Amino acid sequence: MGAAQPRPRSPILESSLPSGIMPPIFGAAPAGDISDTELVRQALEGDEDSFAGLVSRYHRRAFWIAYHVLGRSEDARDVVQEAFVRVHRSLHRFDFARNFYTWFYRIVMNLAIDALRKLRTARSVNLDEFGDSFASDEQDDPAVPVERRETQSQVWTVLERMDGKFKSVLVLRDIHGMSCREIAPILDVTHATVRWRLHRGRQIFREHWQRLAQ
Repeated sequence: MGAAQPRPRSPILESSLPSGIMPPIFGAAPAGDISDTELVRQALEGDEDSFAGLVSRYHRRAFWIAYHVLGRSEDARDVVQEAFVRVHRSLHRFDFARNFYTWFYRIVMNLAIDALRKLRTARSVNLDEFGDSFASDEQDDPAVPVERRETQSQVWTVLERMDGKFKSVLVLRDIHGMSCREIAPILDVTHATVRWRLHRGRQIFREHWQRLAQ
């Protein structure tokens, strides 16, 4: 259950993080004496407290992964709730040869991407709405420079315009600090595919960013 260590992140994407409400989140789960595998075994034996332990470990980071894909707190909470429901129903199919957090984050990411597609299909995306949501915790704070708030809104605007397959890699790598090898099983693609999507995604991000700056 090895957790990723802090790594350098994209300076542009770093500026998109809501200040004051999200400390760095790099560990897959809080340290504990009981492994994920043991918690799963106990949950399968009917111990609901063990499943609650898994929820406690993973709900916070799962929320932020979903949030950085969708951009809205309410939608992110819905995704995380549905993800835990699906995990609970499918726990008997868990492969003990794999990491629990890889399996769980794959479910979260798939649900988040599906939700994003539905939002885009149901209606045209209101970029101003998403930008305001992303910066809402700072927009009225006089201590936060106006330039920073504007940058955050622009960063979110760029991310919202990106295809989900590139956006998901940028969210996991440049915001949440996961390695490409960690991301690959979460997205159910090869390591080489993750590296290509990361490279191409960063190119697309820069292209959109430069157009905004013109």
